Amino acid sequence: MRTFAELYERAARRKGGTAALEKQIPKPSSAAQLRAIPDDRWLSGMTRGVFQAGFVWRVVENKWPGFEAALEGFDPHALAYLSDEALEKLLTDTRIIRHHAKLLATRDNAQLVLDLAAEHGSAGNFFAASPATQYASLLGVLRKRGARLGGMTAQYFLRRMGVDAWVLSTDVVRVLVDEGVLHRPPSSQRDLAAVQAAFDGWCEQGGRGLTAVSRILAMSID
Repeated sequence: MRTFAELYERAARRKGGTAALEKQIPKPSSAAQLRAIPDDRWLSGMTRGVFQAGFVWRVVENKWPGFEAALEGFDPHALAYLSDEALEKLLTDTRIIRHHAKLLATRDNAQLVLDLAAEHGSAGNFFAASPATQYASLLGVLRKRGARLGGMTAQYFLRRMGVDAWVLSTDVVRVLVDEGVLHRPPSSQRDLAAVQAAFDGWCEQGGRGLTAVSRILAMSID
């Protein structure tokens, strides 16, 4: 398996040097910044991720102001107790994408946000306290306790919210396969544990976080 320095050098070579490479590496939010994100924004982020899965992202982005208006600004208290009748009425609202299963997931994820707030003071406190070395476990929590928050949906949601996160894009998985970490796209907890171990090693070698290592891997392959 290549070292972080070798992967970084390969990525810099592909992107025209270290300065050009560094410009393309996003910086995650600090723990303080994550804690400051209100609960309704965490629910909004979850819902956006759920609706973008399987849809053209641009369509969801264009409709997002309508989602915010139709779904009570993603107030988790309002949405967790949304009646079946109110949910059915939303299926006639042209401001949003009318997908019954994903609207049900929004109600379920509103309850998840309320539960996290009850357990940790706020959803932001929960996400801020999750260490990078336990990122695979965090994905497991979202998959088990959330609705439609498995796989890439959770990864993109966390990255978008500013959590230090890997995203197992096609390019990242190709590198992991080339390096012998995986034999195929991950499909089990054992696979994710192997990915976590590889990222932990590269993060330690490079003094970088998951987001940076993930992006460097993606940019290191043709």
